Amino acid sequence: MKIVVVGGGPAGLYFSILARLRSGGQDEIVLAERNPPGTASGFAVTLGEDILDELFRTDPLGAEKVRAAAHVWDSQVVEVSGRPVHLGGRYGYSIGRARLLEVLAERARQVGVKLMFDTAVAVDGDIARDPLTADADVVVAADGVGSAIRAARAETFGTRISHGSNRYVWFGTSKPFRPFTFAFEKTHAGWIWFHAYPAADCVSTCIVECTPQTWAGLGLDAMAPDEAMRMLEGVFSRSLDGHSLIAPPGMGSSPWLQFREVRNMSWRDGNVVLAGDAAHTTHFAIGSGTVLAVADSIALAEELYPRGTRGTDDVEAALAGYDARRRAAMAPVQRMARASMEWFETVPERLEGAEDALAFSWSLLDRRHDQGRLNERLHRATQVEPVRQVRRRLTAARRVRRALARGEITPREALHR
Repeated sequence: MKIVVVGGGPAGLYFSILARLRSGGQDEIVLAERNPPGTASGFAVTLGEDILDELFRTDPLGAEKVRAAAHVWDSQVVEVSGRPVHLGGRYGYSIGRARLLEVLAERARQVGVKLMFDTAVAVDGDIARDPLTADADVVVAADGVGSAIRAARAETFGTRISHGSNRYVWFGTSKPFRPFTFAFEKTHAGWIWFHAYPAADCVSTCIVECTPQTWAGLGLDAMAPDEAMRMLEGVFSRSLDGHSLIAPPGMGSSPWLQFREVRNMSWRDGNVVLAGDAAHTTHFAIGSGTVLAVADSIALAEELYPRGTRGTDDVEAALAGYDARRRAAMAPVQRMARASMEWFETVPERLEGAEDALAFSWSLLDRRHDQGRLNERLHRATQVEPVRQVRRRLTAARRVRRALARGEITPREALHR
Protein backbone atom coordinates (compact mmCIF):
# COMPACT_ATOMS: atom_id res chain seq x y z
CA MET A 1 0.00 0.00 0.00
CA LYS A 2 1.23 3.49 -0.84
CA ILE A 3 0.17 6.26 1.54
CA VAL A 4 0.95 9.91 0.90
CA VAL A 5 0.73 12.25 3.87
CA VAL A 6 0.41 15.95 3.07
CA GLY A 7 1.66 18.09 5.94
CA GLY A 8 4.60 17.69 8.30
CA GLY A 9 2.99 18.67 11.59
CA PRO A 10 2.44 16.30 14.53
CA ALA A 11 -0.56 14.59 12.92
CA GLY A 12 1.22 13.82 9.65
CA LEU A 13 4.53 12.82 11.19
CA TYR A 14 3.12 10.58 13.89
CA PHE A 15 0.75 8.78 11.54
CA SER A 16 3.64 8.17 9.13
CA ILE A 17 5.71 6.63 11.93
CA LEU A 18 2.92 4.32 13.03
CA ALA A 19 2.05 3.30 9.47
CA ARG A 20 5.63 2.15 8.88
CA LEU A 21 5.78 0.36 12.21
CA ARG A 22 2.42 -1.38 11.88
CA SER A 23 3.07 -2.44 8.27
CA GLY A 24 6.34 -4.01 9.32
CA GLY A 25 8.16 -1.61 7.03
CA GLN A 26 6.42 -3.04 3.96
CA ASP A 27 4.23 -0.12 2.95
CA GLU A 28 5.53 2.96 1.16
CA ILE A 29 4.85 5.98 3.34
CA VAL A 30 5.65 9.37 1.82
CA LEU A 31 5.29 12.62 3.74
CA ALA A 32 5.37 15.91 1.84
CA GLU A 33 5.78 19.22 3.68
CA ARG A 34 5.73 22.53 1.81
CA ASN A 35 8.12 24.25 4.25
CA PRO A 36 11.84 23.61 4.85
CA PRO A 37 12.93 21.32 7.70
CA GLY A 38 12.79 22.99 11.10
CA THR A 39 10.03 25.44 10.20
CA ALA A 40 7.61 25.82 13.10
CA SER A 41 5.05 28.42 14.15
CA GLY A 42 4.71 29.46 17.77
CA PHE A 43 6.90 28.37 20.64
CA ALA A 44 5.55 25.39 22.59
CA VAL A 45 2.60 23.01 22.78
CA THR A 46 1.16 21.26 25.81
CA LEU A 47 0.76 17.55 26.47
CA GLY A 48 -1.10 15.62 29.16
CA GLU A 49 -0.70 12.26 30.84
CA ASP A 50 -3.25 10.49 28.61
CA ILE A 51 -1.42 11.30 25.40
CA LEU A 52 1.93 10.32 26.93
CA ASP A 53 0.36 6.98 27.84
CA GLU A 54 -0.71 6.58 24.22
CA LEU A 55 2.72 7.53 22.87
CA PHE A 56 4.41 4.92 25.09
CA ARG A 57 1.79 2.34 24.10
CA THR A 58 2.13 2.85 20.35
CA ASP A 59 5.84 3.69 19.94
CA PRO A 60 7.86 3.41 23.18
CA LEU A 61 11.19 4.33 21.56
CA GLY A 62 9.81 7.50 20.04
CA ALA A 63 7.89 8.33 23.21
CA GLU A 64 11.08 8.31 25.26
CA LYS A 65 12.54 10.99 22.97
CA VAL A 66 9.42 13.14 23.22
CA ARG A 67 9.27 12.87 27.00
CA ALA A 68 12.99 13.66 27.34
CA ALA A 69 12.47 16.89 25.41
CA ALA A 70 9.38 17.95 27.38
CA HIS A 71 9.22 20.24 30.41
CA VAL A 72 6.94 19.76 33.42
CA TRP A 73 4.84 22.62 34.71
CA ASP A 74 3.89 21.49 38.18
CA SER A 75 1.13 23.95 39.07
CA GLN A 76 -1.12 26.70 37.75
CA VAL A 77 -1.42 30.29 38.91
CA VAL A 78 -3.94 33.02 38.10
CA GLU A 79 -2.68 36.58 38.60
CA VAL A 80 -5.18 39.43 38.65
CA SER A 81 -3.47 42.83 38.70
CA GLY A 82 -0.45 41.16 40.29
CA ARG A 83 -2.31 39.20 42.97
CA PRO A 84 -1.64 35.43 42.63
CA VAL A 85 -4.25 32.75 43.20
CA HIS A 86 -3.09 29.13 43.12
CA LEU A 87 -4.90 26.36 41.26
CA GLY A 88 -3.86 23.20 43.09
CA GLY A 89 -3.52 19.66 41.78
CA ARG A 90 -2.97 20.70 38.18
CA TYR A 91 0.13 19.91 36.14
CA GLY A 92 1.15 19.04 32.61
CA TYR A 93 3.96 18.94 30.09
CA SER A 94 5.08 21.29 27.35
CA ILE A 95 7.55 20.93 24.53
CA GLY A 96 8.88 23.41 22.00
CA ARG A 97 7.01 22.93 18.75
CA ALA A 98 10.19 23.02 16.68
CA ARG A 99 11.81 20.46 18.99
CA LEU A 100 8.75 18.18 18.82
CA LEU A 101 8.79 18.25 15.02
CA GLU A 102 12.53 17.57 15.04
CA VAL A 103 12.09 14.53 17.31
CA LEU A 104 9.21 13.15 15.23
CA ALA A 105 11.02 13.73 11.92
CA GLU A 106 14.11 11.95 13.23
CA ARG A 107 11.98 9.00 14.32
CA ALA A 108 10.19 8.96 10.95
CA ARG A 109 13.53 8.69 9.14
CA GLN A 110 14.60 5.87 11.47
CA VAL A 111 11.57 3.76 10.55
CA GLY A 112 11.85 4.46 6.81
CA VAL A 113 9.32 7.20 6.07
CA LYS A 114 10.25 9.13 2.92
CA LEU A 115 10.29 12.76 4.04
CA MET A 116 10.03 15.41 1.32
CA PHE A 117 10.45 18.96 2.59
CA ASP A 118 10.09 22.06 0.41
CA THR A 119 7.46 20.07 -1.48
CA ALA A 120 4.05 21.56 -2.19
CA VAL A 121 1.45 18.93 -3.04
CA ALA A 122 -1.88 19.57 -4.72
CA VAL A 123 -1.77 23.29 -3.96
CA ASP A 124 -5.08 23.64 -5.79
CA GLY A 125 -6.47 20.66 -3.87
CA ASP A 126 -6.61 18.41 -6.97
CA ILE A 127 -4.75 15.28 -5.85
CA ALA A 128 -5.59 13.40 -9.06
CA ARG A 129 -3.37 15.71 -11.11
CA ASP A 130 -0.41 15.75 -8.74
CA PRO A 131 2.10 13.02 -9.68
CA LEU A 132 2.92 12.31 -6.03
CA THR A 133 -0.66 11.59 -4.99
CA ALA A 134 -2.21 10.34 -8.24
CA ASP A 135 -1.32 6.68 -7.60
CA ALA A 136 -1.66 6.69 -3.80
CA ASP A 137 -3.95 4.19 -2.13
CA VAL A 138 -4.59 6.67 0.70
CA VAL A 139 -3.97 10.41 0.91
CA VAL A 140 -3.87 11.87 4.42
CA ALA A 141 -4.62 15.60 4.37
CA ALA A 142 -2.79 16.82 7.47
CA ASP A 143 -1.99 20.19 5.95
CA GLY A 144 -3.33 22.36 8.75
CA VAL A 145 -6.18 24.72 9.44
CA GLY A 146 -5.91 26.26 5.96
CA SER A 147 -5.86 22.87 4.20
CA ALA A 148 -6.00 23.27 0.41
CA ILE A 149 -7.16 19.68 -0.02
CA ARG A 150 -10.05 20.21 2.38
CA ALA A 151 -10.96 23.53 0.78
CA ALA A 152 -11.19 21.93 -2.67
CA ARG A 153 -13.65 19.35 -1.28
CA ALA A 154 -15.37 21.55 1.27
CA GLU A 155 -18.87 20.65 0.09
CA THR A 156 -18.20 16.91 0.37
CA PHE A 157 -16.53 17.25 3.76
CA GLY A 158 -19.27 19.60 4.95
CA THR A 159 -16.71 22.10 6.20
CA ARG A 160 -17.87 24.83 8.54
CA ILE A 161 -15.52 27.55 9.76
CA SER A 162 -16.46 30.08 12.42
CA HIS A 163 -14.42 32.73 14.21
CA GLY A 164 -14.04 33.75 17.82
CA SER A 165 -14.28 37.46 18.59
CA ASN A 166 -11.15 37.92 20.71
CA ARG A 167 -7.78 38.88 19.25
CA TYR A 168 -4.67 36.97 20.26
CA VAL A 169 -1.01 36.69 19.35
CA TRP A 170 1.69 34.08 20.05
CA PHE A 171 4.83 35.48 21.63
CA GLY A 172 7.65 33.98 23.59
CA THR A 173 9.23 35.48 26.68
CA SER A 174 12.64 35.23 28.28
CA LYS A 175 10.99 34.62 31.65
CA PRO A 176 11.07 30.89 32.51
CA PHE A 177 7.55 30.30 33.79
CA ARG A 178 7.54 27.15 35.95
CA PRO A 179 3.83 27.28 36.76
CA PHE A 180 1.36 27.59 33.94
CA THR A 181 0.30 31.21 34.45
CA PHE A 182 -2.76 33.24 33.49
CA ALA A 183 -2.06 36.95 34.09
CA PHE A 184 -4.76 39.62 33.80
CA GLU A 185 -4.07 43.36 33.76
CA LYS A 186 -6.45 46.30 33.47
CA THR A 187 -5.55 49.11 31.06
CA HIS A 188 -7.28 52.38 30.17
CA ALA A 189 -8.88 50.47 27.27
CA GLY A 190 -9.97 47.43 29.26
CA TRP A 191 -8.63 44.08 30.40
CA ILE A 192 -5.85 42.18 28.62
CA TRP A 193 -4.25 38.88 29.65
CA PHE A 194 -1.78 36.18 28.73
CA HIS A 195 -1.42 32.40 28.99
CA ALA A 196 2.22 31.41 29.68
CA TYR A 197 4.02 28.08 30.10
CA PRO A 198 7.54 26.66 29.56
CA ALA A 199 8.88 26.17 26.04
CA ALA A 200 12.58 25.54 26.70
CA ASP A 201 15.04 26.00 29.56
CA CYS A 202 15.04 29.80 29.37
CA VAL A 203 12.04 30.55 27.13
CA SER A 204 8.29 30.38 27.70
CA THR A 205 5.29 30.61 25.42
CA CYS A 206 3.21 33.73 26.07
CA ILE A 207 -0.16 34.02 24.30
CA VAL A 208 -1.61 37.50 24.71
CA GLU A 209 -5.38 37.85 24.33
CA CYS A 210 -8.00 40.58 24.64
CA THR A 211 -11.39 41.64 23.34
CA PRO A 212 -11.57 43.52 20.02
CA GLN A 213 -12.57 46.66 21.94
CA THR A 214 -9.41 46.58 24.06
CA TRP A 215 -7.29 45.64 21.05
CA ALA A 216 -8.49 48.73 19.16
CA GLY A 217 -8.54 50.94 22.26
CA LEU A 218 -4.85 50.24 22.93
CA GLY A 219 -4.02 50.94 19.30
CA LEU A 220 -2.81 47.38 18.74
CA ASP A 221 -4.83 47.21 15.53
CA ALA A 222 -2.55 49.81 13.96
CA MET A 223 0.67 49.32 15.91
CA ALA A 224 3.81 47.76 14.43
CA PRO A 225 4.62 44.37 16.03
CA ASP A 226 7.86 45.53 17.68
CA GLU A 227 6.12 48.57 19.13
CA ALA A 228 3.27 46.38 20.38
CA MET A 229 5.71 44.04 22.11
CA ARG A 230 7.41 46.90 23.95
CA MET A 231 4.05 48.33 25.01
CA LEU A 232 2.83 44.91 26.25
CA GLU A 233 6.05 44.40 28.21
CA GLY A 234 5.05 47.51 30.14
CA VAL A 235 1.47 46.34 30.64
CA PHE A 236 2.64 42.96 32.00
CA SER A 237 5.75 44.21 33.80
CA ARG A 238 4.60 42.75 37.14
CA SER A 239 4.09 39.24 35.79
CA LEU A 240 7.07 39.30 33.42
CA ASP A 241 9.42 40.59 36.16
CA GLY A 242 11.18 42.82 33.67
CA HIS A 243 11.73 40.07 31.11
CA SER A 244 11.18 40.76 27.44
CA LEU A 245 8.73 39.34 24.93
CA ILE A 246 10.14 37.46 21.95
CA ALA A 247 8.74 37.57 18.42
CA PRO A 248 7.81 34.15 16.98
CA PRO A 249 9.68 32.89 13.90
CA GLY A 250 8.37 34.49 10.73
CA MET A 251 6.16 37.03 12.49
CA GLY A 252 4.58 39.25 9.85
CA SER A 253 3.29 42.78 10.02
CA SER A 254 -0.15 41.61 11.25
CA PRO A 255 0.47 38.88 13.84
CA TRP A 256 -2.86 39.27 15.68
CA LEU A 257 -5.34 36.48 14.98
CA GLN A 258 -8.95 35.52 15.54
CA PHE A 259 -9.42 31.89 16.43
CA ARG A 260 -10.80 29.77 13.57
CA GLU A 261 -12.97 26.87 14.64
CA VAL A 262 -12.99 24.19 11.94
CA ARG A 263 -15.66 21.49 11.85
CA ASN A 264 -16.34 18.88 9.19
CA MET A 265 -19.44 16.74 8.77
CA SER A 266 -17.25 14.02 7.24
CA TRP A 267 -13.50 13.45 7.44
CA ARG A 268 -13.18 11.30 4.32
CA ASP A 269 -13.89 11.50 0.61
CA GLY A 270 -12.93 8.41 -1.37
CA ASN A 271 -9.32 7.64 -0.51
CA VAL A 272 -8.72 11.09 1.01
CA VAL A 273 -8.92 11.50 4.78
CA LEU A 274 -8.48 14.51 7.06
CA ALA A 275 -6.37 14.61 10.22
CA GLY A 276 -5.27 17.21 12.75
CA ASP A 277 -6.21 20.86 12.25
CA ALA A 278 -7.39 20.11 8.72
CA ALA A 279 -10.17 18.05 10.32
CA HIS A 280 -10.90 20.06 13.47
CA THR A 281 -9.62 22.84 15.67
CA THR A 282 -10.11 23.51 19.37
CA HIS A 283 -9.48 26.80 21.14
CA PHE A 284 -5.95 27.17 22.52
CA ALA A 285 -7.33 27.78 26.02
CA ILE A 286 -7.78 24.03 26.51
CA GLY A 287 -4.32 23.24 25.11
CA SER A 288 -5.39 20.16 23.16
CA GLY A 289 -4.49 20.84 19.53
CA THR A 290 -1.39 18.64 19.39
CA VAL A 291 -2.91 16.01 21.67
CA LEU A 292 -5.92 15.63 19.38
CA ALA A 293 -3.75 15.57 16.25
CA VAL A 294 -1.74 12.67 17.68
CA ALA A 295 -4.95 10.92 18.72
CA ASP A 296 -6.16 11.19 15.10
CA SER A 297 -2.89 9.63 13.93
CA ILE A 298 -3.20 6.70 16.30
CA ALA A 299 -6.82 6.00 15.38
CA LEU A 300 -6.13 6.16 11.65
CA ALA A 301 -3.14 3.82 11.96
CA GLU A 302 -5.16 1.36 14.02
CA GLU A 303 -7.99 1.33 11.48
CA LEU A 304 -5.68 0.88 8.48
CA TYR A 305 -3.49 -1.67 10.28
CA PRO A 306 -5.68 -3.76 12.60
CA ARG A 307 -3.87 -5.66 15.34
CA GLY A 308 -2.30 -8.87 14.09
CA THR A 309 -2.20 -7.72 10.43
CA ARG A 310 0.20 -5.84 8.16
CA GLY A 311 -2.66 -3.83 6.69
CA THR A 312 -6.38 -3.90 6.00
CA ASP A 313 -7.91 -5.58 2.97
CA ASP A 314 -10.67 -2.96 2.91
CA VAL A 315 -9.31 0.58 2.85
CA GLU A 316 -12.75 2.11 2.38
CA ALA A 317 -14.11 0.42 5.51
CA ALA A 318 -11.00 1.40 7.46
CA LEU A 319 -11.37 5.06 6.54
CA ALA A 320 -15.07 4.93 7.37
CA GLY A 321 -14.22 3.42 10.76
CA TYR A 322 -11.69 6.16 11.44
CA ASP A 323 -14.15 8.84 10.38
CA ALA A 324 -16.89 7.58 12.69
CA ARG A 325 -14.55 6.93 15.60
CA ARG A 326 -12.78 10.26 15.65
CA ARG A 327 -15.75 12.49 14.84
CA ALA A 328 -17.64 10.92 17.74
CA ALA A 329 -14.67 11.50 20.05
CA MET A 330 -14.22 15.09 18.89
CA ALA A 331 -17.81 16.29 19.32
CA PRO A 332 -17.71 16.71 23.13
CA VAL A 333 -14.16 18.10 23.02
CA GLN A 334 -15.14 20.82 20.56
CA ARG A 335 -18.19 21.68 22.70
CA MET A 336 -15.90 21.99 25.73
CA ALA A 337 -13.40 24.09 23.78
CA ARG A 338 -16.12 26.40 22.50
CA ALA A 339 -17.39 26.92 26.06
CA SER A 340 -13.85 27.79 27.13
CA MET A 341 -13.43 30.22 24.22
CA GLU A 342 -16.72 31.91 25.05
CA TRP A 343 -15.70 32.23 28.70
CA PHE A 344 -12.55 34.14 27.70
CA GLU A 345 -14.65 36.36 25.44
CA THR A 346 -16.52 37.52 28.56
CA VAL A 347 -13.47 38.07 30.80
CA PRO A 348 -14.05 41.85 31.22
CA GLU A 349 -17.60 41.36 32.50
CA ARG A 350 -16.48 38.53 34.79
CA LEU A 351 -13.63 40.54 36.26
CA GLU A 352 -15.80 43.57 36.87
CA GLY A 353 -18.48 41.39 38.47
CA ALA A 354 -16.22 39.14 40.57
CA GLU A 355 -16.06 39.74 44.31
CA ASP A 356 -12.29 39.18 44.33
CA ALA A 357 -9.46 37.45 42.50
CA LEU A 358 -10.27 34.18 44.25
CA ALA A 359 -13.84 34.16 42.95
CA PHE A 360 -12.66 35.04 39.45
CA SER A 361 -10.01 32.30 39.46
CA TRP A 362 -12.65 29.76 40.48
CA SER A 363 -14.80 30.91 37.56
CA LEU A 364 -11.82 30.30 35.25
CA LEU A 365 -11.16 26.87 36.74
CA ASP A 366 -14.82 25.89 36.50
CA ARG A 367 -15.45 27.49 33.10
CA ARG A 368 -16.63 24.12 31.73
CA HIS A 369 -18.92 23.63 34.78
CA ASP A 370 -17.31 20.31 35.72
CA GLN A 371 -15.70 20.97 39.13
CA GLY A 372 -18.41 20.75 41.81
CA ARG A 373 -18.70 22.29 45.28
CA LEU A 374 -16.12 20.04 46.96
CA ASN A 375 -13.46 21.22 44.52
CA GLU A 376 -14.48 24.83 45.13
CA ARG A 377 -13.88 24.42 48.87
CA LEU A 378 -10.57 22.71 48.13
CA HIS A 379 -9.65 25.58 45.80
CA ARG A 380 -10.15 28.06 48.62
CA ALA A 381 -8.15 25.91 51.04
CA THR A 382 -5.30 25.71 48.53
CA GLN A 383 -4.54 29.39 49.08
CA VAL A 384 -3.17 28.38 52.51
CA GLU A 385 0.52 27.47 52.14
CA PRO A 386 0.52 24.18 54.16
CA VAL A 387 -2.47 22.88 52.19
CA ARG A 388 -0.79 23.92 48.96
CA GLN A 389 2.36 22.01 49.88
CA VAL A 390 0.37 18.85 50.66
CA ARG A 391 -1.44 19.09 47.33
CA ARG A 392 1.86 19.63 45.52
CA ARG A 393 3.32 16.46 47.05
CA LEU A 394 0.20 14.47 46.18
CA THR A 395 0.33 15.77 42.62
CA ALA A 396 4.00 14.81 42.30
CA ALA A 397 3.19 11.31 43.55
CA ARG A 398 0.39 11.01 41.02
CA ARG A 399 2.76 12.04 38.24
CA VAL A 400 5.35 9.44 39.28
CA ARG A 401 2.66 6.74 39.46
CA ARG A 402 1.56 7.47 35.88
CA ALA A 403 5.15 7.47 34.64
CA LEU A 404 5.76 4.11 36.32
CA ALA A 405 2.57 2.57 34.92
CA ARG A 406 3.43 3.38 31.32
CA GLY A 407 7.03 2.18 31.61
CA GLU A 408 8.64 5.62 31.45
CA ILE A 409 10.59 4.95 34.66
CA THR A 410 11.58 1.84 36.62
CA PRO A 411 10.40 1.05 40.19
CA ARG A 412 13.90 1.92 41.44
CA GLU A 413 13.76 5.31 39.71
CA ALA A 414 10.28 5.93 41.12
CA LEU A 415 11.62 5.58 44.67
CA HIS A 416 13.98 8.49 44.11
CA ARG A 417 11.47 10.87 42.52
